[in-house]
Amino acid sequence: MTQEQQSRSEYGAKFDFSSDMSYGDYLALNDVLAAQHPLSPNHNEMLFIIIHQVSELWLKLALHELSAAREQIVQDNLPPAFKMTARTSRILEQLISGWSVLSTMTPSEYSLFRPYLGNASGFQSYQYRLLEFVMGNKNEVMIRPHQHRLDLFVVLDQELRRPSLYDETLRLMARRGFAIASEAIERDWTKPYAPHDSVEQAWLRVYRDTEKYWDLYEWAEELLDLEDLFRQWRHRHVTTVERIIGYKSGTGGTAGVPYLRSVLNVQLFPELWKLRTSL
Repeated sequence: MTQEQQSRSEYGAKFDFSSDMSYGDYLALNDVLAAQHPLSPNHNEMLFIIIHQVSELWLKLALHELSAAREQIVQDNLPPAFKMTARTSRILEQLISGWSVLSTMTPSEYSLFRPYLGNASGFQSYQYRLLEFVMGNKNEVMIRPHQHRLDLFVVLDQELRRPSLYDETLRLMARRGFAIASEAIERDWTKPYAPHDSVEQAWLRVYRDTEKYWDLYEWAEELLDLEDLFRQWRHRHVTTVERIIGYKSGTGGTAGVPYLRSVLNVQLFPELWKLRTSL
């Protein structure tokens, strides 16, 4: 009996991967685990890099799920979108928890490697910007930091010009016979969505007869979960930044905490929040 056969008989697991794909091969772990390149000699920079890399991986998955959910909405197929959006909400919970890890870094520790960052900043995260665009927070100015990367600029510009997840939801409701004003469903997609009374009335109709419109009712609550957690993520971001750098300017040139606070009041699905007062 060979050593491999003896090991397998004892543990029931394969041990020889000289000619087969292993866990590390499948996940390309050599590339992933070699992607951390601290620029300073400071111990704490590794935490800073890994937290942001992990966040970008979660953002990639969130975009994968929400883009697919939007396609299901276009096809008037709500049930698969429920699962995809619920999964995205759980992804946001992971992103929120990441701030707790980063907040273990003190101002003294961060200041020792911050100069090495230059103007690099999370403000320049193209995946975060894509996620905002998919969810409806459109702002053409925000694609400018990516003009030097035509591949990224094109993707952002295309998303800027597409109907958001909420836009497609309203178009689906119009197709189903809800009296939604044309200016709410045929508009300049590059602009942020503005609330409209006809949309609120349509959602009120859903919430007042949940049995008849159960799938739309469930979808509305999935959207609320999504925005609720997105708000929590933003709030935790502000708190963590304030804890680490106070009111210093951000490395990317923003005002730092004041800028982050200014976006906390953005509502992505405004009628879904407002109708709660009217019910």
